[in-house]
Amino acid sequence: MPGIKYAIKQNIGTLSESLKGWKKELDLIYWNDKEPKYDLRDWDSEHKKMGKGITLTAEELKKLKDVLNEMKL
Repeated sequence: MPGIKYAIKQNIGTLSESLKGWKKELDLIYWNDKEPKYDLRDWDSEHKKMGKGITLTAEELKKLKDVLNEMKL
């Protein structure tokens, strides 16, 4: 993505991997030199190309965890 700077601070975990090697990951990422946020998206094997994703603050991630814990699967 041109004009967007990012640096992966920490890989939290991988949720899945496609046949083409792209991985859906939860990472802690610095976007444009700002405070890191939690990010869920697909990445190529070299972390140079990315798919669409969502970015969450720590508070939003905690709320998402609560919502998921309440789900009956």
